[in-house]
Amino acid sequence: MRSPHKTGIAVIGGGIVGASVAYGLAARGEKVTLFDEGDIAFRAARGNLGNVWVQGKGAGGPAYADLTRRAAKDWDDFAHDLGAESGIDLHFRRPGAFFFCFTEAELERRSKTLTDLDAQATVPSRFEVMDNAGIRRLLPEVSSAVVGATFCSDDGTTNPFHLLRALLSVFERRGDYRPGHPVARLAPDGSGFRVETPQGDWLADRVILTAGLGNKELAPGLGLSAPIRPVRGQILVTEKLKPFLRYGISFIRQTVEGGVIFGESSEEAGLDDRTTPDVIQTTAQRAVAALPLLANAQVVRSWAALRVMSPDGMPVYAESAAHPGAFLVTVHSGVTLAPFHAGPLATALSAGRLDPAWQPFSSDRFSVPAS
Repeated sequence: MRSPHKTGIAVIGGGIVGASVAYGLAARGEKVTLFDEGDIAFRAARGNLGNVWVQGKGAGGPAYADLTRRAAKDWDDFAHDLGAESGIDLHFRRPGAFFFCFTEAELERRSKTLTDLDAQATVPSRFEVMDNAGIRRLLPEVSSAVVGATFCSDDGTTNPFHLLRALLSVFERRGDYRPGHPVARLAPDGSGFRVETPQGDWLADRVILTAGLGNKELAPGLGLSAPIRPVRGQILVTEKLKPFLRYGISFIRQTVEGGVIFGESSEEAGLDDRTTPDVIQTTAQRAVAALPLLANAQVVRSWAALRVMSPDGMPVYAESAAHPGAFLVTVHSGVTLAPFHAGPLATALSAGRLDPAWQPFSSDRFSVPAS
């Protein structure tokens, strides 16, 4: 029997969240091994439009709003530094973005939600409410079917695939990247943890679960709880078009290369990551209703992916009381929060303890009995 390999920190899961954490830990001098199941995994990044999104995030949870706003503000420096290190352009832009409303009632509800959220959050953000004429001054291509919108200048976009590639590229220079290494079992072992894979075992001083949907099965063995579920989203992308969409829209963006990506479905479909004709058709109809010029655009590809969703939609950051050194990181907003995961969160994980200010994101909130 082969002796187990040894590492300082084992990060389980090589998607955007895990790669961000591993990148940040390695930058702080930690000896890190990143275990990545590979492209057979349910990559949430596949279903990500690439929005660095602020407006409306944290409705009902001001701590999440503050976390999002801080992370979004850090994106300029984060994209610059990661791009310089990796040599990969993350295509980060912050022109601001719209959330389109197709009825007056929807616009009124949206405005109230953002106003109430701003009153509760402590980190400021900027949004304005526009009617159709106001939208047209910035985006002449919009249809009259769009009654109005909220617009936030803090919102931006990036390329999630470039982001993941850049994170892994830099991490590989500093740490131990193990693609094609699904983790079959995790267990406490002496003063550390044993990580079992088909390619062999590792002993780690600490372990961080960033395995997305896989966290649900891995967490209990470390005295942690990951009450998450998959939520399917379906995406379409068009042929490359002449640049016209300078601003982001909640469910539509034009890539730097010219293709227009759109999708907004949120489906309870279990682990089924297939596309369905009805949702694809509805998504296309909504996009054309908002921007009629898309009616003649050729859709070149459609696909679906599974988001990682907690019961209240907020992140879960937890450390094990039963097995010190084991941590859980579960979040569906891995793109927007990447600077936080690679920055303040990585600093805390390097120190071996989460910041008490992040208590609102503990999994303990789901075990409080209803009154």
